[in-house]
Amino acid sequence: QVQLVESGGGLVQAGGSLRLSCVVAGRSFAGLAVGWFRQSPGKERELVASISSSGGSTDYADSVKGRFTISRDYAKNTAYLQMSNLKPEDTAVYFCAVRPAPYDSTYLSTQISDYRYWGQGTQVTVSS
Repeated sequence: QVQLVESGGGLVQAGGSLRLSCVVAGRSFAGLAVGWFRQSPGKERELVASISSSGGSTDYADSVKGRFTISRDYAKNTAYLQMSNLKPEDTAVYFCAVRPAPYDSTYLSTQISDYRYWGQGTQVTVSS
């Protein structure tokens, strides 16, 4: 059973920064691609950033490009989402999710249905 635990959310002023962490257990981290999603009330869950199992490919939603950075640490079985220059519209519950992938793959998926395992979410609130 794959388990994901997110942390790092909180309340921050506009223009501030936060770093979200997602610790993954129960499966080889190198065989998983990672996505960070967010969902705010009344809106659909959206993919914010993704990173391939190899770590060699990343992709971002247009709304966060240049402000968010996704990364992963294989030694710690942890994925990160560094968020800078936060805006009130970034307020949401942020979820980490993983999907099985071949080792060293550079493939990225934007399909939410491809992500098999999910964390419980962490709240990010950006005040104006």
